[in-house]
Amino acid sequence: MSAPNKSYDPVEVEALKPEEIERMRDEALAAFAAAGDLDALHEAKIAHTGPTSPLALANREIGALPPHAKAEAGKRVGQARGAVNKSLAARQAELEAERDARVLVEEAVDVTLPYDRTPSGARHPLTTLSERIEDIFTAMGYEVAEGPEAETEWLNFDALNIAADHPARGEHDTFFVKGAERTGGEAAESGVVLRTHTSPVQVRSMLDREPPLYVICPGRVYRTDDLDATHTPVFHQVELLAVDEGLTMADLKGTLDHMVRALFGGEGMKTRLRPNFFPFTEPSAEMDMVCYVCRGESVGNPDRPCRTCSSEGWIELGGCGMVNPKVLTACGVDPGKYSGFAFGFGIERMLMFRHNVEDMRDMVEGDVRFTRPFGMEI
Repeated sequence: MSAPNKSYDPVEVEALKPEEIERMRDEALAAFAAAGDLDALHEAKIAHTGPTSPLALANREIGALPPHAKAEAGKRVGQARGAVNKSLAARQAELEAERDARVLVEEAVDVTLPYDRTPSGARHPLTTLSERIEDIFTAMGYEVAEGPEAETEWLNFDALNIAADHPARGEHDTFFVKGAERTGGEAAESGVVLRTHTSPVQVRSMLDREPPLYVICPGRVYRTDDLDATHTPVFHQVELLAVDEGLTMADLKGTLDHMVRALFGGEGMKTRLRPNFFPFTEPSAEMDMVCYVCRGESVGNPDRPCRTCSSEGWIELGGCGMVNPKVLTACGVDPGKYSGFAFGFGIERMLMFRHNVEDMRDMVEGDVRFTRPFGMEI
C-alpha cells in the first residue's frame, strides 16, 4: 500500500491556482457591474454563484486535497466567494433602489386629475319611491304582496265586479295575450291579459289567506295608452287592501292622511274624498290631497298663485273606497262579517308631484342625467 502524498501542492490543480481564482472572482464582479436590471443580475447570479458556477466547481476540488493543503485552498476560494456575494448584494440593492425610484415616477397617480370623469350611476327614482311607500305601510303592519303581470281575465276583471261589457275590457284599453292558433290560422282566445292594475294581487291575497288581511301591492301594469308627457303604456301602481271586522271609511281616511303626511311631510297635509264610482268599491271616492306647495293658501288669493295646483288648493291622487261586497263574495270572504277598504294610485304620478317632473317620458328613456340627481337613496 502506498503512503499518502503529503507533498501534493494544491496550486498544481488548475482550478485552485491563485490567478485562476482571481480571474473567476473578477469575471463575477464585472458581470454584476454590467447587469442593467434585476433580470440581468439574476442571470449573472446563477452563472457566477450557482451550483455549476466556476467558483462552486473549484470549491469541489478542495475535497480531493490532502488535509494539510485544504486550509489554504479553502481560504483562497472562500475569500473569492465572499467578495462575489458582497458585490452581488451591493449591486442588487442599487438596482432595487433604481427600480423603486422609476416606479414612483412611471406609476405615479396625479391626484389633481378630476376624480369623477366616469359618472356615477343612481337608483331609478321609481324604485326608491316605491320602496319608500312600502316602508310607510309595512311600518303600519301591512305586508307587501306580489303577483304575475300576465293575468287571467277572471282575476283582472270578473272577480273585481267589472262586467263583460265594461269599456275597460275593450282592446282600446287592455293588452290581450294571443292564444294558440286554430285550424285556418285563427287565434283562439287565451283568457289572459297583461294586468291593467295591481288589483288582481288583492284578489289573490284574499283567495290565499283568511282575514284579517292588510296588504300593499306595488307593481308594473299595462294600458294601451300612447307615450306622451303624461301617459305611458307601461307604468307602476301601488294599491292597498285592508279586510277586517268593523272597518269603515273613517279608517280609510285616517290611512290616507297618514300616507300623504309621510310622503310630503308636515302636519298641514290632509286628504279629502269626493264621491265617484268604481265597480270594485262601494261606496267609492276620488281622493285628493291638499297642495303640498301652497297648502291651499292660493285659493282665492290672486297675490299668491300656485302653478302646481292651479290655485285650486287640491291635487287629485287616486281612487279609493270600501270593498264591494260582491268582490268579497267572489274571493270567499263573508261580507256579513268582514268589511274592507282599498285605494290605489300611480307611482309615476306621485313622482311627478314630489319632484316636479314635467315629462313622464324622462322616466322611461334611461338617461342617467335624469336619475343621477335623485342620488343613491337606500
